[in-house]
Amino acid sequence: MITLTRLNDKKFVVNADLIRFVEENPDTTITLTTGDKIIVKETMRDVVASAVDYGRSLRRLMPVT
Repeated sequence: MITLTRLNDKKFVVNADLIRFVEENPDTTITLTTGDKIIVKETMRDVVASAVDYGRSLRRLMPVT
């Protein structure tokens, strides 16, 4: 899960695995695999970085074989 900010300054979390697209036009719009769209204050670069960090944190939890 990653924490993001709506345009009204309310924080929320989204499952990064559900993100399908992230666009800036000019607001950052996230399209989920469900088709839902969310507009956030973070830049596209920040959303991508948060999603990548989330994925890395999950991989660190996996046991090494």
